[in-house]
Parts: sequence; C-alpha cells; structure tokens
Amino acid sequence: MELNVGKVVKSHGIRGEVAVEITTDDPDVHFAVGEVLTGRQAGKERELTVKTSRPHQKRLLVSFEEVPDRTAADSLRGMKFYAAPLAREEDSDEYYDHELIGLQVLHDGSAVGDVTAVMDTPNRKILVIDYRGKEVLVPFVMDFVPEIDLEEATLTITPPEGLLDL
Repeated sequence: MELNVGKVVKSHGIRGEVAVEITTDDPDVHFAVGEVLTGRQAGKERELTVKTSRPHQKRLLVSFEEVPDRTAADSLRGMKFYAAPLAREEDSDEYYDHELIGLQVLHDGSAVGDVTAVMDTPNRKILVIDYRGKEVLVPFVMDFVPEIDLEEATLTITPPEGLLDL
C-alpha cells in the first residue's frame, strides 16, 4: 500500500524547485534528503530522489536529483507523490488513517458496519462509519472506541446513547 504524501502545485525559482502541497503528517520523513518518491501524473510514473527540502508558506519547496532546471520543474505541475506508510511502534496507541479505514465495526458484540473514512479535525480524528447502511460520525476517543484489533481488522465502538441515531 502506498500513501499520497504531496502534490506539486507549481515550480519555484529557476533552479528546478517545486512547491509541494503536503498531504502527510510526516513531511520531514517522506521529503528528507535522499528519499525516493514515486511521482504519478497523467498516467505516467517516475521515481524522484529528494535533493533539498525546505518549508515555505505552508508548503515545502523541494528539488529533485532528476530535475535540473525550471523547465523540468514546470513539467511536474500536478504530479502526486506516493510513499510507503511508516511503520509505527508496537506499543503506540496512535494509528494512521489507512490502518483504520476498512476495519469492521463491532457494537455490543455484533458487526454493524465498516470504517469508510477518517476526518482530521483540529482537536481529534473522527471516524466515518457505514453503520447499517447509513453514515455516522464517531469521535476517535478512548471512551467511544475502546478497542482496536488490527490483526483481526476490527474496531469496537461504545458510543453514548443517541449518537448512532443522528
């Protein structure tokens, strides 16, 4: 599985840098010097090696070994970058969105649906669950999601009364 980690918005300057809109929580890892990213654009795919990376106005300015000048950088406009998901520590109680999406949801011991998406809000994640054919939102907090079993691909919810009726 690969994750989308960024998208080229435009070229920057004359030395082949591009402005990248970040779509990952770990840009310092995925866009570190020497990292190889898979770039996809209009049905084409290519590997690019990060040469430099620096923050600039809520984006990153990135140059690649394979992109020598502005003309080459202009050709990357719209390219999306993909990388392998990062491994997390075994004892960690944090989860990546891709680990949660697709988990079967259990409530009162019965399967009631699946996690279809994860919304990132300023204070917490919110799980979007297909609950018996309707979409419900459940805050991703220990009180409402006390158990996650990635090996069994299940997640148990204990929502307060009325939350699933909304």
